[in-house]
Amino acid sequence: MKFLIAGLGSVGRRHMRNLISLGEKDIILLRTRKATLPDDEIAGYPVETDIYEAIKKHKPDAVIVSNPTSLHLDIAIPAAQAGCSILLEKPISHSMERIDELISAVKKYNTKVLVAFQFRFHPSLIKVKELISNGEIGRIISANVHFGEYLPAWHPWEDYRISYAARADMGGGVVATQCHSLDYLPWLVGERVESVFGYTAKLSDLEIDVEDTAKIALRFASGALGSLHLDFNQQPPEHHFTIVGTNGTIKWNLADGAVKIYQPEKKDWVEYPIPASWERNVMFLEQTKHFVDVVKGNASPSCTLEDGIQVQRLVEAVHQSNKTGSITLFQQS
Repeated sequence: MKFLIAGLGSVGRRHMRNLISLGEKDIILLRTRKATLPDDEIAGYPVETDIYEAIKKHKPDAVIVSNPTSLHLDIAIPAAQAGCSILLEKPISHSMERIDELISAVKKYNTKVLVAFQFRFHPSLIKVKELISNGEIGRIISANVHFGEYLPAWHPWEDYRISYAARADMGGGVVATQCHSLDYLPWLVGERVESVFGYTAKLSDLEIDVEDTAKIALRFASGALGSLHLDFNQQPPEHHFTIVGTNGTIKWNLADGAVKIYQPEKKDWVEYPIPASWERNVMFLEQTKHFVDVVKGNASPSCTLEDGIQVQRLVEAVHQSNKTGSITLFQQS
């Protein structure tokens, strides 16, 4: 199979390394040469600068879209029109503009799209989903996520001020960049989001032109309530959640990866530790394995374009709520 990777920043190179580790070596690079990482590891691979020429010349089976958020659709739409399978980095774009064009191309050319929300491949979150689906904590009442991480520490090799996350023109901001929990929380709870209220602000001393802090409230279709804290400021970083049910509570913390469930009948916590051999790249590698299966026709995308669109609508709903100071009803497609 032949893969084209658009965007050779840190995540694009991670996708490339994982493809190679799985034995996939027929790889074409589409790049602007604006990445701040050295070129050593990507030397020797064919390089193109125009997506249409690259598709015409190389006829890839799959395209990985890992360029800046605001440029995603410039790659995804022509890839869909060529019938290539697509691994589309999150969020799918910086706005809802041209999403209809992507949907039309995907439908017309029967394109398979996997949206890259890698936390769906985290073994602990998979365990949490299993516990909730099996009714282990009863009916979900509430869920809370805290996700704070200091932006300048993300990519120590580059000036954070030029990163996509820090720039409005590239589709940055903490809500869009850290939208993982806007995907995994409804996925875990098993409920669609009905309404959204959000506050966003630029509160830190970071030199960025986007929001760095967000407080978000969600109401799910069942009536269950959710809340999220997102920021670019916290040192040390912290990412954890608590889900409360009518018959118990589930907690997870990225720091140790363990899932803890409180069982009232035992009046105690039961812990499910993360596998000893697990490290962060494993969830990306599992995602790549799944994408290869999707390209081969052996699997359907576990995180669909529709899932990615719902997250995009949530992101926009948060900003709309902050702008108007009112609850935003989240309209489903």
